[in-house]
Amino acid sequence: MAALLESNCPELTLLSRGKVRDLYAVDEKSLLFVATDRISAFDVVMKTGIPGKGKVLTQLSVFWFNYLGDVLPNHLITADMDQMPAQVQKYRDQLEGRSLLVKRAEIYPVEAIVRGYLSGSGWQEYQAQQSVCDIPLPPNLVESAQLPKPLFTPSTKAELGEHDMNIHPSKVVEMIGEPAARAMESAALALYAKAHQYALERGIVIADTKFEFGQLVGGDSSLLLADEVLTPDSSRFWDAQSYQPGSSPKSFDKQYLRDYLNSVGFDRQTSIDLPETVVQNTIAKYIEAFRILTGKSPQL
Repeated sequence: MAALLESNCPELTLLSRGKVRDLYAVDEKSLLFVATDRISAFDVVMKTGIPGKGKVLTQLSVFWFNYLGDVLPNHLITADMDQMPAQVQKYRDQLEGRSLLVKRAEIYPVEAIVRGYLSGSGWQEYQAQQSVCDIPLPPNLVESAQLPKPLFTPSTKAELGEHDMNIHPSKVVEMIGEPAARAMESAALALYAKAHQYALERGIVIADTKFEFGQLVGGDSSLLLADEVLTPDSSRFWDAQSYQPGSSPKSFDKQYLRDYLNSVGFDRQTSIDLPETVVQNTIAKYIEAFRILTGKSPQL
């Protein structure tokens, strides 16, 4: 299977290409999200794609949209190619298994990150000033420690090629207003709590994850869950059986790629090719996470 690095649907209106997703307009009320096989790390898209990755992300997001639907409504209309408009079905060979027909929504300019454990940039900040996103934490916590309670630790949404910046939750109020900010924080924590419990019972620790929220275009101001949900691209998935505070746990996410890039002195700016072993090991981890969480294999 070859990696799909870029979709090509000339009869659809391309709105944008992100780090992973291509976004098309379908009609006045709907959009098409296409998850390519591009992969990014440290906000840099690699030259080499991961064959099948977009399909794993899409199908896992659909699973979570369905599972978490009672917590918050989401933007998904369908992931079934047979239920999509004819102008989308024309590109079935490219799009099947990696596309979502979704409601048009105005997405808030905030990454709604929830951390249940101390890792990544949160661990780095804690070592420097005993806080995460300027939220004070108890002393003497170790790497990968479970936090006293999950934290809402938002970040800005940078343009392609730029870096997201962690911000204090109070900044979200300034950006989108207090009602939306409070609703976002409450929803993000509730979604994480339900997903964390589900995953832990099956052998995966969700250390942290990123949600995106918005509101329907032309609809009311009710909060809507959007984009991807609880995938290995947007989350840290750890093996629950081997999890041990004070260490870097075995993971089923992009940490393997980050570790490889650090080992070769990656400058965090310049896109590079990935060796085949890294490609194969990365998709194997994504597929393993999918199987553990859903109890079945993705359709690749």
